[in-house]
Amino acid sequence: MTLLPVKASQHDRAAFIAAYSSIYEHSPWVAETAWDRHTGTELDSLEGLTAAMRGIVDSADEARKMALICAHPDLAGKAAVQDELTTESRSEQQGAGLDQCTVEEFEDFQTLNAAYKLKFGFPFIIAVKGHDRHSILAAFRARTSHDREQEFHTALEQIHRIASFRLAALI
Repeated sequence: MTLLPVKASQHDRAAFIAAYSSIYEHSPWVAETAWDRHTGTELDSLEGLTAAMRGIVDSADEARKMALICAHPDLAGKAAVQDELTTESRSEQQGAGLDQCTVEEFEDFQTLNAAYKLKFGFPFIIAVKGHDRHSILAAFRARTSHDREQEFHTALEQIHRIASFRLAALI
């Protein structure tokens, strides 16, 4: 079991939420609910906190899950160009080389972002760690053939992967 550097049980509610509110993109409700639902030392380990936060998202209603998905920025999108990404998203996208796209790759991202959103009603989400812009574009193209329900679940799984990476980075 991997203990967090500062155990959740050593925080007060405000400090806990401040520390973990960015784990799920623009969705502090996940950290707030984790604090409110779990007591004692359940949140003191990476595994416990990860499981608690995942369970909160998984038990949320469809509208809340959709809001969580829609809170994510387009990859190599307008928010990146205008430097409006969260610190975490900026670092993740830069780590995958999305800030180094050629003009053609950038245009591909813009076209795929628009087509994906038109088909599914939410942005394409992938945990970019371990990917580069080429593998992301390939995944983007492959996933456009999914149906909406399959892609909705895939987006949530990718969000959980992103959250796991973000939590692990805190240790």
